Amino acid sequence: MLLCAELCFAGATVFAKIATTGTDIPAVEVTFFRFFLGFFIAGFMMLKTKMSFRPNKINLVVWRAILNTLAVILFFLSVKYTTLTNANMLNTTYPIFIFLFAPFIMKEKITLMQGFYLILSIFGIYLVIHPNFSNINIGDWYGLLSGISGALAIMTLRMAREYDSTALILFYLMLIGIFINGAVLIPVFIIPNHIELWAIVASALLGFAGQAFITSGYRHVEAAKGSIISSSRIIFSIVLGIAIFSESITLRWIIGGILIIISLFGISLPGMWLKLISYFKKIGNSLIGLLKV
Repeated sequence: MLLCAELCFAGATVFAKIATTGTDIPAVEVTFFRFFLGFFIAGFMMLKTKMSFRPNKINLVVWRAILNTLAVILFFLSVKYTTLTNANMLNTTYPIFIFLFAPFIMKEKITLMQGFYLILSIFGIYLVIHPNFSNINIGDWYGLLSGISGALAIMTLRMAREYDSTALILFYLMLIGIFINGAVLIPVFIIPNHIELWAIVASALLGFAGQAFITSGYRHVEAAKGSIISSSRIIFSIVLGIAIFSESITLRWIIGGILIIISLFGISLPGMWLKLISYFKKIGNSLIGLLKV
């Protein structure tokens, strides 16, 4: 289910890029349809299950919605202005920023090893973006900012879940997203042609399907393992980016991507690398023992 979720999310970015690249359609128009569709589906689900629409902690629900709306808008702006691969890669750095902000917001301590992974990830991000201040790719910066705001949104979600259900939080996320996104969209709204409209709707549907898969998938998988599986979106975006948009991959980007993935693995699964080293050491000792025999 988590693999299907990440494939849906990657597919949603493909259709978003088709709708916005080489057209006058703004990225915020794609995100508005996503919130609009999600609002009706989430509302229907709450009515069907006869859930209360009254939040217990309205401030946390509202902040969760605002931060998530910002993260989604920044992400789709990134999809419009940079490569599919870079947008998804930089967006999936949010677990790294969660650990970076945790000591200040959640009062959680960072271990020495986690600090090492944070430094490693920052270097990897630098290699992926490769900032040249005489010619800055604004799409890459949007992608990085979407990862940062996404981290804050997830941390707020953790606190909100202590008081309110996921369904209620999702409903208000979509509702508030419609108003915020709509306010930004009104001055730049363009009536799409039939091809652009189908691409926008497909992106919205795939985005919602991804959310449904990921919600169901995390019922059966631990959060740490789930976050590792979620990084598969990077691989899907690389394949789709090369196959559909003929995106090029440089050696610098490959090294940066590997460093980010290593950091995601290390932060999500503490002690994993030590276990792997110990495992391969045992294999090595067994092979040496066989050779001696």
